[in-house]
Amino acid sequence: MSHLTTEARWVRYGLTSVALLFLLLFLLVPLCAVFWEALSKGWALYLAALVEPEALAAIRLTLLAAAVAVPFNLVFGVAAAWLISRFEFRGKSLLTTLIDLPFAVSPVVAGLMYILLFGVNATLGGWLQQHGLQVIFAVPGIVLATMFVTFPFVARELIPLMQAQGSDEEHAALVLGASGWQVFWRVTLPNIKWGLLYGIILSNARAMGEFGAVSVVSGQIRGETNTIPLHVEILYNEYNFVAAFACASLLAFLALLTLFIKMFVEWRMAQQQQDSLQRQSRPLVVGSSAKGL
Repeated sequence: MSHLTTEARWVRYGLTSVALLFLLLFLLVPLCAVFWEALSKGWALYLAALVEPEALAAIRLTLLAAAVAVPFNLVFGVAAAWLISRFEFRGKSLLTTLIDLPFAVSPVVAGLMYILLFGVNATLGGWLQQHGLQVIFAVPGIVLATMFVTFPFVARELIPLMQAQGSDEEHAALVLGASGWQVFWRVTLPNIKWGLLYGIILSNARAMGEFGAVSVVSGQIRGETNTIPLHVEILYNEYNFVAAFACASLLAFLALLTLFIKMFVEWRMAQQQQDSLQRQSRPLVVGSSAKGL
C-alpha cells in the first residue's frame, strides 16, 4: 500500500515526536503532578479532604448544577438543531450566531450580565428578592450561569450532523403515515443518538469544570455556593495544598473519564457516518426507512 503522504520519513517521525513531546510536557506531566501531590501525604489525608463537609457540599452543588444545565441543553440543542437543519426562515443566520455567543463572551462577562439582571439593585432582581427568590449569591444564579456557558455544545454537535444526514428518511416515514412524534422517536433520534451523546458529554464536562461565570455569581460562600473549582481555589489560597490537589484530582479523574467516553462516542459516530454514506450510495427503499412505524 502506498503512503498517503510524500514527506520523508524523518519529517514524519520528527513531527510525531514534537507532538508527543508537547503532550507529555504540557498535558501528561501536569496531570500526573496533580495526582502525585494529592497523594503525597497518604491515602488517609486524601480521603479526609474529599469527605470534609465543605468538600461534600461543593461536590453536591457541582453535580446539581450539571444535572439541571445538561437536560436543559439537551432539549434546547435538539430543538435548535431540528429548526435550523430542517426549515428555512427569516433570522436563521442570526439564531445560529446567537447559539455561538457563549463561545465569544468571556465567562466573567457572562457572570456580570447575570448580576446586572438579577442583582439586588436591579429591577428584576429586586422584585424577585422581595418575593423570596434570591438568584445572585445563591444556587439559582450558579445554575443559570452554568446553563449559559454550556448551552451551545449539544446544538453545535447536532446541527452539522443533521444537515449532513438530510431528511429523506423522515419524509419517507411521513409519506407512510407516521406522525411527527413517531418520526422523531423512530427515525430522527436513532440517527443522531451518538452525536447527541457526544454533545451531552461535552456539556457535562464544561458544566462541572466551569469557574469564571460561577465565581462571579456565587459569592464563594463556603459550604453553600462553592462548586468544586471554587473550593479548590480557596483551599489553594489558604496553602492547604493536599486538600486542594485532592479535590482537583477528582475533577481530573472526571475529565479522564469524560475523555474515554468521548473517544468511544467518536468511534461510534465514525461508524454511523460510514453506514450513512453506504446507505446513501444505494437507491432509497421507502419501506425500510419507516420500519416498525
